[in-house]
Amino acid sequence: MDGGDVTVEGKVTCASWIKRPENAHLVVIAKSNGTSSSSLEIFSFDPITTSLSTSPKATYVFEESGNAVCIAVHPTGDDFVCSTTTDCKLFELYGHEDNIKFVCKEFPLEDVGPQKCMAFSVDGSKLATGGVDGHFRLFEWPTMRIIVDEPKAHKSFRDMDFSLDSEFLASTSTDGAARIWKTSDGVPVTLTRNSDENIELCRFSKDGTKPFLFTTIQKGNKTLMAVWDISTWKKIGHKSLLKKPASIMSISLDGKYLALGSKDGDVCVIEVKNMEISSLHRRVHLGTNITSLEFCPSERVALTTSSQWGAMVTKLNVPADWKEWQIYLLLLALFLASAVLFYVFFENSDSFWNFPDPSSRPKIGTVHTDPTSDDWSSFGPVDL
Repeated sequence: MDGGDVTVEGKVTCASWIKRPENAHLVVIAKSNGTSSSSLEIFSFDPITTSLSTSPKATYVFEESGNAVCIAVHPTGDDFVCSTTTDCKLFELYGHEDNIKFVCKEFPLEDVGPQKCMAFSVDGSKLATGGVDGHFRLFEWPTMRIIVDEPKAHKSFRDMDFSLDSEFLASTSTDGAARIWKTSDGVPVTLTRNSDENIELCRFSKDGTKPFLFTTIQKGNKTLMAVWDISTWKKIGHKSLLKKPASIMSISLDGKYLALGSKDGDVCVIEVKNMEISSLHRRVHLGTNITSLEFCPSERVALTTSSQWGAMVTKLNVPADWKEWQIYLLLLALFLASAVLFYVFFENSDSFWNFPDPSSRPKIGTVHTDPTSDDWSSFGPVDL
């Protein structure tokens, strides 16, 4: 396991990747400075060393008191929303490389209170928020037209995620309930569970094949990973993988891997294709609850945070993906190998275009016979 950590003054509360062109991704980190104002800091990411920049590229200090609770970044990477313990703020990001700047913009959610969960849809056309008070709001983006406004959606939100086609949104509650919302009209469906089961975390599959919903289920001291068929919303199976309570779950952008962060600092990476553990990274945040967990948009790297150890980026021990240039190089090698084999075959075969030289053939003389010769009599008379 290779990784890098960021040392910042103050307590890190949450963090998120910011997807940028040419894989020059950034990381936004929220930190609390105790009794003073909280702040947001943006760091650059180096995929070669799997580390963040030693100092922030840009910083924003909140004027009012309150700590950041969660961050939602738009898929374009141009905007992100941050919820604090007092309100929500919208930030616009511009610039590139060492000239990164971000500014706070007017936002209609400044007086809604702290939001436990926020998420943009995969296509970037919707924004969902789930409050600590259980209030669910779904908006069109960027018009902020209200699609759903449900004050009593949950007791208090725990987690949420959009489906790949942005048609559904799954949400979970601190009391163990889970609901599915149709994003076009807000009609909900409640997932069924046994009385001794709590549905805690949720993520939709993202690989573009048959869609599923993944959830963690806490059943006593046992943690299960359950899979749901989204056509019927019936549970089709479950498996015990992490063997300990999970605090957070994430899925890679290509949908190949799930990741679970434990309450004692471990990170478990699961291959979705066979639902088996691909790698287990122990003590990433030793003895501390992992509060943020996200896959890098382009690398097999995870961003994690905890109150004790701050923000860290960890290179995951999973099979490396083929890069585009590697695929072209392999195709070129196969072509050259085929050409060499063809040449060898041509030089050593007796094919129809490799006839021997006619001048080297032996000459066959003409045979003349005499019809009056007695040799013909040996055949005797011929009966017609």
